[in-house]
Amino acid sequence: MLGCRLNQSEIETMSRQFQGQGHELVDDPALADWIVVNTCAVTQDAARGSRQLVRQLNRANPGAEITVTGCYAQLAPQENAALPGVVRVVGNREKDDLVALVSGEPVPVFDLEPVSRDAAAGWAGRTRAFVKVQDGCDNACTFCVTTIARGEGRSRPLAEVVEEVRMLVAAGYREAVLTGVHLGSYGHDRGERNGLEALVRAILSDTDIARLRLSSLEPWDLSPAFFDLWQDRRLCRHLHLPLQSGCDATLRRMARRTTQAQFRLLVNEARARVPDMCITTDVIAGFPGETDEEFAISEAFIREMDFAGLHVFRYSKRPGTAAARMRGHVPEAVKKARAARLNQLAAELEARFAARFIGRQAEVLWEHVAGATEDGFLNVGYTDSYVRVRCVHPRVLTNHITPVWMERYDPDAAQVYVSPVLD
Repeated sequence: MLGCRLNQSEIETMSRQFQGQGHELVDDPALADWIVVNTCAVTQDAARGSRQLVRQLNRANPGAEITVTGCYAQLAPQENAALPGVVRVVGNREKDDLVALVSGEPVPVFDLEPVSRDAAAGWAGRTRAFVKVQDGCDNACTFCVTTIARGEGRSRPLAEVVEEVRMLVAAGYREAVLTGVHLGSYGHDRGERNGLEALVRAILSDTDIARLRLSSLEPWDLSPAFFDLWQDRRLCRHLHLPLQSGCDATLRRMARRTTQAQFRLLVNEARARVPDMCITTDVIAGFPGETDEEFAISEAFIREMDFAGLHVFRYSKRPGTAAARMRGHVPEAVKKARAARLNQLAAELEARFAARFIGRQAEVLWEHVAGATEDGFLNVGYTDSYVRVRCVHPRVLTNHITPVWMERYDPDAAQVYVSPVLD
């Protein structure tokens, strides 16, 4: 897969369904009979990367049948069908039936046994699961091709999501991440204005998941009452609130339903209600019409918000979007320079956020082993505030949650070194 956490959630679900049918997952494409690629089209680079990935997989195994799905497959089915090795293009609306289409077999109800078997064998993926709860979006942001590719917003039944989280807990997962194209609109298609809040409460009440994390949430979807959810410590202190620009004039051209004042109020409320809340964001550099003055205003506001991290994107003209037809497209060299400035700022902000935890205790969910030394294994994990940490320990700690002392931030690796844990 390429792209967002929703794509990751979907590919993980497909993998579990194939296993439930009795098929074997392999990590070498040369060994595969079938290959499924979940593509992305959010930028021109993403679409290009999707094509490159399909070609690479075909070169690795010319005899494998490749099925492509996802946003790029939805937007350009003929281009995808013409790629080498592709035997099937499945649009986003048919994606839920992809496994049955590929295998010709019905998909069983969640089968715990094959997932548990892989977990027992040490499959690192069992630590954190991405759970798709919603698809599509009813917003009309002028730069976004995802609404075209994914369609209108639609939500999964609450009971179905809760049951999936229960099964993931039984399979050994310690953290679930709720994902969707427009996660904050969960339940809106059924007239439930507080649908996401109800879903989070149900998962925390009716499952034993050790950690629950929310993926990207639009800033206009949250009310002050939403922060009451963090009274349960299992809800991770991490909010990803896409800003896209810190300049009101640019936000209006983007058709974003927020302003500097509204966004500032939300961030201040979140930090007041939930101490050490990690707030990250997305920013687009070089949106059509973005002048030097607008960029300076945006950069200053990003500094003021003191985010814990930024995802920086250079504006990419996407066919079918309103922004593609706008005047004042910014030269590529200017977009590249602005993105470089923002990425430098992102590194500063990330380091500053991590530094506040130095000398303090935190709990870490260990996710994988990055290697070994004479002194032990290099365990890597994350705090609930999404600070990446590293520890040398005689044991493999994967899938354990342990207390640690935060000792030193390494800017080159963007992680905190912690003292050994466990006896």
